[in-house]
Amino acid sequence: MEKSKVIDLTRVKPYGDTINDGKVQISFTLPVDNSEKAILAAKTIAEKMGLEDPDVVYHEKLDVGFTFFILYGRLDFSIDYTKIRVESVEVEIMSIKEIDEYIRENIRRKVIVLGATTGTDAHTVGIDAIISMKGYAGHKGLESYEMIETYNMGSQVTNEEFIKKAIEMKADVLLVSQTVTQKNIHLKNLTNLVELLEAEAIRDKVILICGGPRISNELAKELGYDAGFGPNTYAETVTSYFIKEIVNRKIK
Repeated sequence: MEKSKVIDLTRVKPYGDTINDGKVQISFTLPVDNSEKAILAAKTIAEKMGLEDPDVVYHEKLDVGFTFFILYGRLDFSIDYTKIRVESVEVEIMSIKEIDEYIRENIRRKVIVLGATTGTDAHTVGIDAIISMKGYAGHKGLESYEMIETYNMGSQVTNEEFIKKAIEMKADVLLVSQTVTQKNIHLKNLTNLVELLEAEAIRDKVILICGGPRISNELAKELGYDAGFGPNTYAETVTSYFIKEIVNRKIK
């Protein structure tokens, strides 16, 4: 049977065994010893989360006073998928060759890109995937582009250091990667960078882009960035965006 005849996108539920059965799997840890009482506590929490007929299918002691649980349950509500709107970066993705040619014809000089994982975040996988020659998943990074000059400052770079380097390099594009999100530390750090750029009177002179596992274009714009890219974003997508933005904003 065709998918269109089975699924009603105005009434979408999670799918487990059969379409729209509402089946879901959740997991969490409770600060209690592994016991029958702990199992009942886990089921009670699942019920309060809105799951119907929750069932603990796995539980294991992690340490003294800590137990890990996996539960199955069912949701009885649906959502209208057709009414969901996502603000994403609209960009026509070009190849490396096309990007280099576009820069030669429209910008007529190398584009200078500075990247870093700022704040206390020590992760570099994201920024390396975009900048390094090797890139990620077969997609070459910015170091492979003839008309782009890049500098990767690595991880745990303070916003002050980042801005100082941007001014020194006369960077056109600033790429900021954020992975650590505990207690929303990434939001505070990203907001602080925007404030410092504004204080230095260079915010409107650069294309400011952030990326990470919990970054969306909508969130990025709310924080004062030009664009935001989530996981599984490749260099050509980010580059196709910022070279057009440089031309549109007439950044010299």
